[in-house]
Amino acid sequence: MRRLIDALADDTDFFIEQVHLTAIVFDNSDDVTIWATTDFDGDTHFFHLGLPFQQLDLLLRLAGPRSSVLQEDVAEALATVQEWPCLLEYTTEANAPVPLPNVALKLSCTYPADELFGEEDDEEQPFDITVQEDEEAAEYEAEQPHNIFYLEGVFLRVV
Repeated sequence: MRRLIDALADDTDFFIEQVHLTAIVFDNSDDVTIWATTDFDGDTHFFHLGLPFQQLDLLLRLAGPRSSVLQEDVAEALATVQEWPCLLEYTTEANAPVPLPNVALKLSCTYPADELFGEEDDEEQPFDITVQEDEEAAEYEAEQPHNIFYLEGVFLRVV
C-alpha cells in the first residue's frame, strides 16, 4: 500500500472515491483523524484526514448499512475515553474497513508547521555554504505536504 500524497501530481485540491475508513482516532475533545484507504490509479493508497467532529458525523451517516453501528461506537468511545488519543480500528475480520458508497471527497493537502508563515528568526545566522546530504533531504522533506488532508467537501453520486 502506498501513501496517497506520493501519487499526486501537484498539491491542488482534488477528489477521491472508493474510500474505506480503517480507523477513527479521537485526537482531543474537538478534533478527529480518520485513517482511510482509496483506490487511486489502480492501486490502494492510504491517507489521514483531519476533521472536526461535525464532519465525522456527516461521514458516518454516509457509511451505508453500518452507519448506525458506527455512530454508536463513536458515542460509546466518547463517553468512556479517559486518555487521548483514542482509537477505533476497522481493519479486522470482525471490524472490516467501512466503505463510503457513492461518495466523493474533495481533499486539500496540509504542510508541516515548522515555521509560522515562512518567517525566519530575525537573528543573523553565520553564512555556511557546506551542505550535507542529510540536511538537504531534511529540508526537502520539510517542504513536502503531509499524507494528512483536510476535507473541503463531500459529494454524493446520484445513481
